[in-house]
Amino acid sequence: MNRRHFLHRNAAVRSAPVAAGREAPATMVQDPPETVSRYANKVLPTFASRLTSTLTPYTGTWGEAQAAHLLRRCLFGPTRSEIQTAAASNLTAALNGLLTAPATAPDPPLNVSTTDTSVAIGTTWTGQVFDQNFEGVRRTSLRDWWLGQLLTQSTSLVEKMTLFWHNHFVVEFGDINDARMGYEYCRLLRQYALGNVKQLAKDVTVTPAMLRYLNGNQSTVGAPNENYGRELLELFTVGKGPLIAAGNYTNYTEADVQAAAKVLTGWRDQNAPVGSYFTASRHDTTTKTFSAAFGNATIANSGATEYQNLINLIFQQAETARFIVRKLYRWFVYYVIDAQVETDIIRPLATLLISNNFEVAPVLRTLLSSEHFFDVLNMGCLIKSPLDFTVGLCRQMQVVFPPASGPVAQYGMWNYLNAVTSLQQQVIGDPPNVAGWAAYYQTPQFHELWINAVTLPRRNQITDLLIGAGYTRNGVRIVIDVLALTQSFPAATASDCNLLIAEYVKLMVPITLTANQLAFLKAALLPGLPDFEWTVEWQQYLAAPTNTAKKAAVTTKLQAMLRALMGLAEYHLS
Repeated sequence: MNRRHFLHRNAAVRSAPVAAGREAPATMVQDPPETVSRYANKVLPTFASRLTSTLTPYTGTWGEAQAAHLLRRCLFGPTRSEIQTAAASNLTAALNGLLTAPATAPDPPLNVSTTDTSVAIGTTWTGQVFDQNFEGVRRTSLRDWWLGQLLTQSTSLVEKMTLFWHNHFVVEFGDINDARMGYEYCRLLRQYALGNVKQLAKDVTVTPAMLRYLNGNQSTVGAPNENYGRELLELFTVGKGPLIAAGNYTNYTEADVQAAAKVLTGWRDQNAPVGSYFTASRHDTTTKTFSAAFGNATIANSGATEYQNLINLIFQQAETARFIVRKLYRWFVYYVIDAQVETDIIRPLATLLISNNFEVAPVLRTLLSSEHFFDVLNMGCLIKSPLDFTVGLCRQMQVVFPPASGPVAQYGMWNYLNAVTSLQQQVIGDPPNVAGWAAYYQTPQFHELWINAVTLPRRNQITDLLIGAGYTRNGVRIVIDVLALTQSFPAATASDCNLLIAEYVKLMVPITLTANQLAFLKAALLPGLPDFEWTVEWQQYLAAPTNTAKKAAVTTKLQAMLRALMGLAEYHLS
């Protein structure tokens, strides 16, 4: 499998006239901007035998390559120190840390706008009454705060799994129009990030954001709204399965959607205080009968707890566990699920999920510690999402952000990163629809959808900007300090051009580069110069770090090398 092939074929778009100041010549005929690359899959890839590895515990070599692979999939851009710490330990210890939630939940989002006069700047708005005049800035604060959680994450899977559940139990902040409800939704996802998916399904069903998003708050006896019942079955739990006949999707039928909608009647969202409540007079009290897909089960009236019986029934179906595990697999491993993966990976993990009463941590531990996860063909085979790319860039390059003591400046930079990922077609808090981001479900393209003629230049622009002048807002600048980062390497590594390049490659690229690619990077660092020239210039800089000329000599060379490295197709892989 050529992991580089897709990005290399599409490399021409790096020079596309998208950025300001990069206008095309008047004679150039421009195609319309792509939102799906012309080079993306037209059919789902098939492999005679892509791999044969199983869930047998991995017992191979444990070093920086394996630690980096694990952390790249579990964190948003692992830092060099995080990788080295994990590599110096062992797989079990690394997983123990990843599967441990932080001791305390993060502080709530803050007001950083003079528009919201309900609270002082630097204090939270989450307990205030709803006011449409303040909704826009509160929603922005919520999204920026969430981006900040990714940026300041610990070495725990909590943030990656919180985003996973956001992509699974989707809510769009722009549609619910109450940032306080959005915050409660975020809090719920983070609470169950490594916990019980069955209980999460129950709680999210009646969380105010979901009631509002999928119209559960409008569902009443005599007029049950089918939106949530349909998405609960199709997207959140059991999945459709192959179409058998009109209204029969194998795993459920249209009649099941209607029965589920009746079960869910009577719930309302509440905004003072934020919450939800049940009104018995709005609830359908009839006995609901489900199809043969659910064993012709019935659910009798049980008022405010009836929705829990519906979730229990759905989670009794073996296909529910398989559906969830498939989504976990595509999030953490690869998007192709062939017969071997279905038999040797999905089915056993689904059985494990059921036997652990739907606790997700044992499933994650088994998958992430398996020989299958560390199979060489599963390393460096995913294209980074915009959040992985942008947050990972800042974390791996150790970009310094404003401290919490200056919330306006801090949130301003988080807001900038949200704008950057938005241009790359991923907005935290606002997936494009109830199915989530297409890169995790749209066959046959899947994660190849992240790269097109619009998004690839945007990626290049943010790397070029941060490598160079940086970005300034509120009198504060974020920038990649190439000198500080290089000086954090061992002295012998920093002063040897070959070791230096190898260290950056090891940090930033998940697969081995070719000799020609390494030569290309060296030519960027030392254009036409012998290897010793780097050693001489670096030592001269260390001896006189305030000398402008000596500082500029090494800075420009490091920046050129990093631009070349970040321009490689491999840099977009995880």
